[in-house]
Amino acid sequence: MSQQTHETEGVEVSEENTAARRDPRLLSTVASPRGWWDAVRRNLKGGELGPVPVIVGLILIGLVFQSMNDRFLSPQNLSNLTVQIAAVGLMTTGVIMVLLLGEIDLSIGSVAGLSAGVLAVLAVRHGISEWVAIGAAVGIGLLVGLLHGFIFAKMGVPAFVVTLAGLLGWQGLHLNLMGSDGSINTSATGPIAMLTQTYFVPVVGWFLVLVALLAYLVSVLAAERRRRQAGLPCKPLVEVLFRALLLAVPLVGGVWILNQYKGVPLAFLIFVGFVVVLDLVLRKTRYGRMVYAVGGNSEAARRAGIRVDFIRITVFGIASTLAAIGGIMLVSRNFAASVSTGGGAELMMAIAAAVIGGTSLFGGRGNAYSALLGGLVLGAITSGLLLLQMDTSVRFMITAAVLLIAVILDAVSRRGRKTHARGGG
Repeated sequence: MSQQTHETEGVEVSEENTAARRDPRLLSTVASPRGWWDAVRRNLKGGELGPVPVIVGLILIGLVFQSMNDRFLSPQNLSNLTVQIAAVGLMTTGVIMVLLLGEIDLSIGSVAGLSAGVLAVLAVRHGISEWVAIGAAVGIGLLVGLLHGFIFAKMGVPAFVVTLAGLLGWQGLHLNLMGSDGSINTSATGPIAMLTQTYFVPVVGWFLVLVALLAYLVSVLAAERRRRQAGLPCKPLVEVLFRALLLAVPLVGGVWILNQYKGVPLAFLIFVGFVVVLDLVLRKTRYGRMVYAVGGNSEAARRAGIRVDFIRITVFGIASTLAAIGGIMLVSRNFAASVSTGGGAELMMAIAAAVIGGTSLFGGRGNAYSALLGGLVLGAITSGLLLLQMDTSVRFMITAAVLLIAVILDAVSRRGRKTHARGGG
C-alpha cells in the first residue's frame, strides 16, 4: 500500500506517522459515546473539571432542600430565586473580569451602594427622569472603575489597596448622599420598578428559547465550516446536534417552569443577557483573548505587544459598571435605596459566587457563565434555608463550606494542569 508523503525542509514525513504522533487533545471528538467519554476522561484527568462539580452540586442542593420542604422546587419559589440572584449575579459578572486578571476588587459593594444612592437622589429628590437617573448611576459606576484601573495600572498601587480605599471612600460618599433619613423610597410603577417587576407572557419565553438554540446552531456550524475549510480538526455534525440537545434541556425546562408562575422575569433576562454578551466578548474577540493573556502572565503579554495597562483599566471599568447595574437592581427589588444597599454581604457573595462557579483565583481561567452557575448555587442555598426558617448564621457557615470546597477543587485542578503541562495560571 502506497503512502502519501509531505516534504518538510527536505525531510519526508509520513501522513500516517504524523497523525499517530498528533496530540489527541487536538483531534476532533469521535462521534460516538465512547469517543465523548474518552474526551471527558482526558479533561478530568488533566484537571479540566469544567462546570461538572457545580452542576452536580446544584442537583444535590435541589434534592436535599426538596426532601426537606416540598415548596423548594415549586414554580413560584424558582421564579423568585431567578429574580433574587439577578443583582448580585451582575456584580459577580464584573468580579469575574477582575479575577481573570488575577486581581481582586473589594469596592463593588460600595460602588453598587453609591450608584443606588445617586439613582434615588436624582429620581426622587430632584425629580429627574428615572431613565436619566439610571444612566447617571451607570455612568458613575464606569467612572469609578476607570479611576481604580488608572491608579492600579499607571501608578502601580496594588489593586487590593486601591479597591479597599474605594470600599471605604465610596461607602462614605454613599452615606453622605443619603443624608439623615438613611433611606429614599422609589416609585412602585416607574422604569426602576419595572426592571424586577416585569414578567413576560409564555410565548415570549418559548420564542427566546428558539432564538437561542438557532443562534447556537448557526454560530457553531459556521465556525466548524471555517475550520473544515482551513483543514483543521472539527466536530462532526452528530456531536454539534448532541451539544445543542444538552443546551435545549435546561432552556426548555427552565422556561416551562417559569411559565407555570408568572413567566420569564425581565431581571433574570438582563442578568443572563450580560453573561452571554460577556462570554462572547471573552471567547470570540481579540480583547477577550488579551484579558486571558494578561491574567495568565502579564509580563509575557506585555512582551507580545498587548497594551496591558489598557486592558487593566478597562476591565476595572467594566467591573464597576456591572456593580452599578447590580445596585440599580437592588433598588428596583426593594423599591428603595438605603444606607445598607450594597453594604451588606453582597461583596462577599459576589466573590464567592464567582469562585464557586469555576473562576480561578489565580487568574487566566474562568468564564462568564461562572456568574450564572455560582449565583444559582448561592441563591438556592439561601432560598432553601429561608424556607426552612434557619438563621442567617447557618447560611453564612454553609456558604463558607461551599466556597472552601470550590477553592480546594480549583487548587487541585490547577495542580493537575501543571502535571499535564497545561499551565497553572
